[in-house]
Amino acid sequence: MSKSLLYYVRHGETDWNLAARLQGRRDTALNARGREQAFRCGEILRARFDRDGIDPTAFDYVASPLARARKTMEGMREALGLPPLAYRIEPRLAEMGFGDWEGLTLAQVGERDPERLGARERDKWGFVPPGGESYQQLCVRVSEWYESLDRDSVVAAHGGTMRALLVHLGIELPETAPRLSIEQGVVYLLAPGKMQVLSTRAQIRTAI
Repeated sequence: MSKSLLYYVRHGETDWNLAARLQGRRDTALNARGREQAFRCGEILRARFDRDGIDPTAFDYVASPLARARKTMEGMREALGLPPLAYRIEPRLAEMGFGDWEGLTLAQVGERDPERLGARERDKWGFVPPGGESYQQLCVRVSEWYESLDRDSVVAAHGGTMRALLVHLGIELPETAPRLSIEQGVVYLLAPGKMQVLSTRAQIRTAI
């Protein structure tokens, strides 16, 4: 397994987050709060790097191709005093696809397709939405990406991709990872078997 350290950030808030809509591969934009969260994550990183005497240019910077993740990365790099657009796009970090369910709330899915929604609740890891993909399938491409790394990285991506990554890194189990809440406006420090959550109030959680 790669030993690369990740500073992982879920994209900032979108209006679809507020409406509890399944976003998946839909290319939604950050709202005003989401843009503030992106800049705040850059400030968190800057404080951490300053504390530890780390040069911010020592890392690879990688984002999902979806706009909400790219704009989050650009806000972070601006706060770090780095050229906003000088980062890489990684297709394997795109959010899990919800297929025909994208744009709907879970309540709406329940009204239209209660049997499939019930199946999802019984097996969130293995369930495949119509036209979408499962966490199990997502974990394959996220794991391939992580194992390709040869340096520590700053990442802007999604809640689903992080849940899959936590399983690959041995931090969570397939049964528990899909039910984790992945916060916005904080930085997750990840390594095999270890996780820290960094916020403006410094470290708030460690899981091993």
